[in-house]
Amino acid sequence: MNPEPVLQLDRVIHEKARLAIVSALSAAPSLSYTDLRNLLGMTDGNLTSHLRILQEAGLVSLSKSTGEARPQTQCVLSDAGRSAFTEYLGQLEQIVSRFRKNPPSP
Repeated sequence: MNPEPVLQLDRVIHEKARLAIVSALSAAPSLSYTDLRNLLGMTDGNLTSHLRILQEAGLVSLSKSTGEARPQTQCVLSDAGRSAFTEYLGQLEQIVSRFRKNPPSP
């Protein structure tokens, strides 16, 4: 199999924690930092690091607001993030399709 499609996968999204974050955010208009952390079972430090990378890449936007008792951070998949995730999924589908058409020999 030509490795080119695999090599073209977005490395920012492809890392498993960031893939989980982007997947969760693609299914909801927004998630609070706390909800995202709890949903994915991540530590604060780990989630913050990955959100920073996604934010710097323009894939996620974060907004802070002061709520009832404490400040709250909302996480949203940006339009660019949604587009990049859709493209990523399309690339995965192409890879799977190639394997279905030409499965590796045992």
